[in-house]
Amino acid sequence: MRLAIASDHAGLDLKNQLHEYLLSEGHDVVDLGTGSHESVDYPDYAASLSTGIQKGQYELGILVCGTGIGMSMVANRFEGVRAALCNHVTLARLARQHNNANVLALGGRMTGIDLAKEIVKIFLETDFLGGRHSGRVLKVDALSDKTNDCSS
Repeated sequence: MRLAIASDHAGLDLKNQLHEYLLSEGHDVVDLGTGSHESVDYPDYAASLSTGIQKGQYELGILVCGTGIGMSMVANRFEGVRAALCNHVTLARLARQHNNANVLALGGRMTGIDLAKEIVKIFLETDFLGGRHSGRVLKVDALSDKTNDCSS
């Protein structure tokens, strides 16, 4: 499985630690930046990762900013991207099982490295349950077609 990870300056330290963790676990991970504590705009990094998810370059992605809120908001504007902001392992498990989330958002200023590793591990190991959840995910994905039309 090919993963992508990206952050803004506020999420840089956690992103770097998670990147190293993922590599040590044998994952194929592409780091999309940032590589500096210099202030950057989180939408640029969320858009880069989300575009890669859309194009099939990455199966799953991890986004980190100060709170995780901004990154998740941007990612969810991309058709086919289902980003979940998770601060607990149960949220990560349910985001995958019930919502088929393909992007995990984390808060670098909110989540310590040990908990973040647990959340990432569960996110990556958990499969979508399908079944009754499939129709709901299809409805969510279909909303992007309707909400992108500003003419009405």
